[in-house]
Amino acid sequence: MNDNRKLPKLPSIKRLPSYLHELKILRDNDQQVVSTTHLAQKLGLEPIIVRKDLELASSPGSPGVGYSIQKLIEGIENFLGWNDENPVFLIGVGNLGTALLGYKGFSEYRFNIVAAFDNSPDKIGTTIHDKPVYDIERLAELAEAMQVKIAILSVPCEFAQKAADHIVKSGLRAIWNFTNTPLALPPEMIQQRVNMAGDLAELSVKLSGKMWDNVDI
Repeated sequence: MNDNRKLPKLPSIKRLPSYLHELKILRDNDQQVVSTTHLAQKLGLEPIIVRKDLELASSPGSPGVGYSIQKLIEGIENFLGWNDENPVFLIGVGNLGTALLGYKGFSEYRFNIVAAFDNSPDKIGTTIHDKPVYDIERLAELAEAMQVKIAILSVPCEFAQKAADHIVKSGLRAIWNFTNTPLALPPEMIQQRVNMAGDLAELSVKLSGKMWDNVDI
């Protein structure tokens, strides 16, 4: 069946984890309801933006009362698919890959790196941050056995496309690309790229005072 509904705008989706983080803090402090004004102040947004974003969670607020915090948390997690744990593979155990294996924050978003893969004999068979490191040639075998669909790609840029081709052939469905290399992927493959160089460039330009308020990019 074709679904002709428009997808929500990406900025709204990217703001949802920030709402979720704030809502969990409030819940852990035994607060039951929250207003759009409070969330807007905490996150530096306009209340109208908060209301439109929270519509994605299908949890309407009550005038003069606010939103049920628990229902908002459940609605956002359901929309994002974060109410079930997502097993993830990490490809490339260099400095960045090792840091990602040790990052505890993924658990908040139900992302669990269950194994890492590399082609270095010095790393294969070891355990890093309690995660086993396997030979990259076992990727397809273990993806099927462990029902993993997502791969984090953190190899050096010159090996990114080759590693991505391996990921595609292994039957995984999505790549979270931490390299600075655009990947040529089949249309059915999902890619989310972490643009650290672009973020750094924006930060540098802002620091230099060369930003213009009214320029659309």
